[in-house]
Amino acid sequence: MAVATLGSRVAGFARVLVLSAALGLGSHLLDSYNLANTLPNTVYELAVGGAMASVVVPLLTRAALDESDKGVAYAQRLLSMITYGLVAVTVVATLFAPFLVELYTPGFTADQRQPAVVFTRFFLPQILFYGVSAATGAVLNIRGRFAVPMWAPSANSLIVIAVGSLYLLASGTTGAHELTTAQLLLLGVGTSAGVFAQMSLVLWALARSGFPVRLRFDLRGVGFRRIGRLGGWMLLSVAAAQLLFTVATRSASISVGGISAFQNAWALFQLPFAVITVSVMTALLPRLSRSAARMDHRGITDDLSLAIRLASVAIAPVAAAMVVLGPQIATLLFAHGRSTASTVGLVGVLMAGFGLAVVPFTGYSIMLRGFYAMQDTKTPALISSAVSLVGVAGCLTAVELLTPRQILIAVPIAYAAAYTTGLVIAGVVLRHRLGRIDGRRLVGTHARVLVAAAAAATVAAASARLVTALAGPAWTAAPLVLVVAGLLGAVTYAIAARLLGLGEFRRLVATATAGFRTGSPRPGG
Repeated sequence: MAVATLGSRVAGFARVLVLSAALGLGSHLLDSYNLANTLPNTVYELAVGGAMASVVVPLLTRAALDESDKGVAYAQRLLSMITYGLVAVTVVATLFAPFLVELYTPGFTADQRQPAVVFTRFFLPQILFYGVSAATGAVLNIRGRFAVPMWAPSANSLIVIAVGSLYLLASGTTGAHELTTAQLLLLGVGTSAGVFAQMSLVLWALARSGFPVRLRFDLRGVGFRRIGRLGGWMLLSVAAAQLLFTVATRSASISVGGISAFQNAWALFQLPFAVITVSVMTALLPRLSRSAARMDHRGITDDLSLAIRLASVAIAPVAAAMVVLGPQIATLLFAHGRSTASTVGLVGVLMAGFGLAVVPFTGYSIMLRGFYAMQDTKTPALISSAVSLVGVAGCLTAVELLTPRQILIAVPIAYAAAYTTGLVIAGVVLRHRLGRIDGRRLVGTHARVLVAAAAAATVAAASARLVTALAGPAWTAAPLVLVVAGLLGAVTYAIAARLLGLGEFRRLVATATAGFRTGSPRPGG
């Protein structure tokens, strides 16, 4: 599962790079395409995505345990209900496509908005494809089959990579109004075909497992009231996150190329969190759940503290690299094909801003797992709402006071402020509920991590400046800068961590070494 998740993330990021090169990072065409391709995910998350893990999986699990047919009939009814509901949502969203595009793009002209509407109508069927894929994957997981749902997103990415590569080889235009019918169909149909392939793979795997895949019209017994009651607070959490993302996207749309720059920087921001923080949380979540089940408040506190400290120590050097080497990373990744230098530079600046948000986002996300382990979805929803309000206020203030370029730079800073606020609120509430949150050790570890990361960032910045002065600012210098500055920064961080007595750093190194030596890492200790 870990390998499949990492493979899907890498394939997804490769898709971003190919599309940026083919459609031109900074072009109106890529902004229109990216905005349109964001809308199905947003609508899907609001409709059903947030409830999938918190509502659908528990209901399927209970039916599999309690019913004589191991929950087959219930799973069929639930899948049918989700399918019918998403078909209706897709139809309504398609009818309101112009309104959805206008909601996200106040900075677009009418000429820019038109191709975005056309792309949106091609992409909105993905709402159904994503929903069926997720629900079918949940049924497979209940039946003990995990591989195909984890790998299926890679098929989606590979198809879109092929579409982007074909468009680039055919010398497709970067002008939104110069698209031929063939080019429009290639991008529109090809992109949605990737999500359709993802759904088809998961459905095929479910059929192969022996599950009778068919739609039912008798939906009695699905438990509409229970689903609404369980999913209500989770829906608030998702809506709060989507509100912040919507306002951030609206703010970014004011700059030419802003939407694509923001989304690419956001993808880079998510990558270290997915690889490092999710791995730590996955390893420690069983212990956390057992402590919660036993009402062992001290155990919950210790597990949360350990998870936050380990994740922060692991992700801090990545955050430092984003802050210091953001421009070089953006140049290496995006300065290809039809991308404009000014938008590539914006991605680098945005990466530096998001680097400030990585550590607080990590702590905030882990803190919320403590509430979920105690089967509390209300408190995280309220905290998420507060986080969203802080981020939205930051974005709106920037729109009122700053220039378009400064607004774009302010967006990740607003995210950093929002996640820091969420971390503090979650910590205060957990301390009130559990009696303690191991605050002294958390503060001490983070203070030493800050010193080590600052030392690493200083060395990396000086190295980058020296190598750039010697090699020049050309694209070919970016890999050399990253290798030299990254290596020296990493060595500095390791030395500083040992000198400062960061036991969590030694623990991570020992765990990684044991994993490579035995092939079976023991992250939980």
